[in-house]
Amino acid sequence: MTEFSYDHVHLRSPDPEATAAWYRDMFGAEIVHSVMSNGIERTDIKLAGVNHFIAKVPDSAALAERPENSFVGLDHIGLRVSNIDRVCAALKAKGAEFATEPKTIRPGVRIAFVRGPQNVLIELLDRDVG
Repeated sequence: MTEFSYDHVHLRSPDPEATAAWYRDMFGAEIVHSVMSNGIERTDIKLAGVNHFIAKVPDSAALAERPENSFVGLDHIGLRVSNIDRVCAALKAKGAEFATEPKTIRPGVRIAFVRGPQNVLIELLDRDVG
């Protein structure tokens, strides 16, 4: 059986530098500048050990709308945290917009959703709630 390992998530943005800066400021992502195989420069981030490539799109590119409760395709990025309420308070102090405030979804598990650039949702997940 083939072994697979995680390589990257690919995001698209009309302003990759601003998108990368947002992830750096909110979650401590490392900004990495690279050059694609076609010679065009790209701004990437490394977040929670995973590479996130950010490709530039035209300013006129439409944002995905979130019909009802979910997208078709990629719905969100999930980040595991400890002490979710403390983490959310710190993110709010930085100006993060919450799509879903912290809530308990079952005993011992709390989640929240932050709205990122281009309407990408980032789930914060705490599985160690006492």
